[in-house]
Amino acid sequence: MKLKQIVPVLGIFVLVWACATKTGVAPDSIRPGEGAEIFAKAEESFQTGLYEEALALYTDYVQRFGNEAMADAALMKMGAIHSAGGRYELARSAYNRLVADYPSSSFVSDALVEDLFTYFNQGRYQEVIQRAPATLQRLDSNLHIFKTYALVGDSHLMLDAPIDAIDNYVRAREYAGETEQSAILDKLRQAIARLDTADVAILVNYPDDSLPMDFLLYQLGLNYALEEKYDDALKILNEFIIRYPDNENRILVDSLIDEIEKNAVFNQNTIGVLLPLSGPYEKFGQRAMKGIELAMARFSAQGNNPAININVKDTAADPDVTVAAMEDLYQDQVAAILGPIVTSEVAAREAQRMGIPIITLTQKDNIPEIGDKVFRNFITPKMQVQAIASFTVETQGLYRFAILYPEENYGRTFMNLFWDELIERGGQVVGVEAYQPQQTDFTDPIKKLVGLYYEIPEDLKPEIEFATEEEPESTDENALSSPSDREAEEEEPQPIVDFDAIFIPDAPGLVGLIVPQLAYFDIKDVYLLGTNLWHSDTLIRIADQYVQGAIFPDGFFAESSLPAVKEFVMTFEDTYQEKPDFIEAVVYDSAMILFHAVTRPHIQYRTEIRDELANLEDFPGITGSTRFNESGEVQKNLHLLRIKGKRFVELK
Repeated sequence: MKLKQIVPVLGIFVLVWACATKTGVAPDSIRPGEGAEIFAKAEESFQTGLYEEALALYTDYVQRFGNEAMADAALMKMGAIHSAGGRYELARSAYNRLVADYPSSSFVSDALVEDLFTYFNQGRYQEVIQRAPATLQRLDSNLHIFKTYALVGDSHLMLDAPIDAIDNYVRAREYAGETEQSAILDKLRQAIARLDTADVAILVNYPDDSLPMDFLLYQLGLNYALEEKYDDALKILNEFIIRYPDNENRILVDSLIDEIEKNAVFNQNTIGVLLPLSGPYEKFGQRAMKGIELAMARFSAQGNNPAININVKDTAADPDVTVAAMEDLYQDQVAAILGPIVTSEVAAREAQRMGIPIITLTQKDNIPEIGDKVFRNFITPKMQVQAIASFTVETQGLYRFAILYPEENYGRTFMNLFWDELIERGGQVVGVEAYQPQQTDFTDPIKKLVGLYYEIPEDLKPEIEFATEEEPESTDENALSSPSDREAEEEEPQPIVDFDAIFIPDAPGLVGLIVPQLAYFDIKDVYLLGTNLWHSDTLIRIADQYVQGAIFPDGFFAESSLPAVKEFVMTFEDTYQEKPDFIEAVVYDSAMILFHAVTRPHIQYRTEIRDELANLEDFPGITGSTRFNESGEVQKNLHLLRIKGKRFVELK
């Protein structure tokens, strides 16, 4: 409470002072009228905002003229000044003295209630609740009883107990005067808004005249809408309109109904597709389209599935074009969206805003966290390092690792993720070195990994004794040679290969240059680990014998022995005369997942499509058994591949 805020409140005390009964007679030693003068000075200081000066005068007055008529009023103002200054213990001392020494004072009820407020202002809400019953027993004024119940309600609300708050606000309403009714109704609405949906429904189903039923109905409808229980929301909101056609919340209710009905109007069997069909990523968009076309053909051929329509928009890998394409898809009332590949973040944010479920095709961080309508079905760096770490540490029992990575975003991302994953699984990183992406000679970072880079300081080299002139010359062919000859014969330092595996997150071109240099420095008999970029014939062509046995993950393996994969590959090759890669396969899977989700017979709202995706259980995809976690992130086991000869083989 600000000091200036207590002036209007305490102004009413003047009316009471005029009628106050004297509680004693001033001693003979006190000059007649001296008490009144001190009190008047205190009042003047108070009115001019000199509160500390007023406090000193009120205190002097109470100490010297405790039997005079205005002592109780002085104590009341002392309590108010202390309370406004945050000195709540001193405020309570003044209020308690007033109640104890002047029990017949007209300020007793005020002091009792203000005493409770000091605990509330200190955040001691439980003490307010505990002390209130005793206070209520001593109050006989409706206004003071109203204030006490309202304060207890506020305390419960601060303790996040809205039901108890409502109970006390209802009690306060019984004692509220005409001017207090509006304030207590506002408090009731605040508490009702804090209830969970089940509690609001109980209050609606068991009406009480003391509760604002119009607001309860509105809140219940709003809660259902926010929880996307649209059938329940429409039922309650329409009931609200019938019962309260002229209510102040009518405009909000009409808006909610309109929004729900818009969500219910969409073309259930139409999927929006966002792909870069022009621009720098055109070839990826064209490859993705083949996966979608094959999925449509396969879905249509399965049983009695309804016909699926796709509405394809070109993003050109441009954020602004993507936003415009999203608006077109919204106007075309698509049921869900697949894509894009490059501008996924902007598309995901628009889809969340529009309430359209979307399956994105991106590695970009934190895309599913944008909202509950956003899903991702793609291979991510985290999935890759999890697969590698699980195999090497938990299956192979390896614990010591080195990391050699390019000093750019891709390399840093994989380095950090792999390091974290190893630590979580009990592995250890014993060496980490970076190189520049434009390098072709990797001698320095490799030598640093194995302790060959730094020369031995002169003072740490072993001393070598040479023959002196006094020593006889030896004719033995094994005699000491000259210093230069002996230095040449000294053994070269050996590399310290104290790791079981080395992880190199880079493209096949550079990896093909690095791995032979590892062998040159005798880094042999260690596991070579990479990312899905290693799944390239280029790597074998460049490095061949040096990459034999190398291990890396990928999301799709066209040579898999799984019947579903073999059938997909055969159909794809027959249709397009080429072998499918990961893009075609993951888009095929994503399309099939969406086709099945949108065609469920019970679907009425897009949120139910979202629920179908969220509850997906082990969908048998070409890229592996697929589901989404609670945040919309894909969960699947990647393929682990090994280089053997001129081909890639899958680790079982």
